[in-house]
Amino acid sequence: MEVLSYPNPVLMRKCTPVAVINQRLRDLVSEMLRTMYEFRGVGLAANQVGYPLQLFVMNETGDIEKPEYEHVLINPIIKKRKGILVDEEGCLSFPGIYADVNRSEFIEIESIAIDGSIQRFKWKERPARIAQHEYDHLQGICFVDRLQELNLQEINTKLEELKINYENNVKQGLMPSDEETQKFIAELEKQFCE
Repeated sequence: MEVLSYPNPVLMRKCTPVAVINQRLRDLVSEMLRTMYEFRGVGLAANQVGYPLQLFVMNETGDIEKPEYEHVLINPIIKKRKGILVDEEGCLSFPGIYADVNRSEFIEIESIAIDGSIQRFKWKERPARIAQHEYDHLQGICFVDRLQELNLQEINTKLEELKINYENNVKQGLMPSDEETQKFIAELEKQFCE
């Protein structure tokens, strides 16, 4: 499983709610967790690996040896936000890019668990930041979309490099075309969202 890089259009697409929890979805979650750890992340949204579904995984420690911190959130909804905290963020879909982002210090979030039950979390600081970052992905919002103009100017060169790299990969057939991506998404929605 590969992590998609900016500006892959799947990253900018609002994800579709999951309607079916089946073995294929459980397998996808397991693979997402494995990929998150492999890339040394603390969170991973499904659209970052090419599945535009309302689903993300996280482990605030980033440590595979601490599965007690693992969370799977399906169709999450942030119910409440409080406070503001500024801290540096990065993203697996924006390799080598880091910038300060304003996030709510505290959130209440509700989602479906992988067993189909409703789960609710009250998180602050680091886990709240991770959940908000991944939740944004599901809305088609990347962390660079949250940056102030000055911070955005500082990383503009790196963003341009990612765009050029992506366009070259598509031209060389290393990445699927937009048409192939749309067909794949339509098939996914039949499997998980109807």
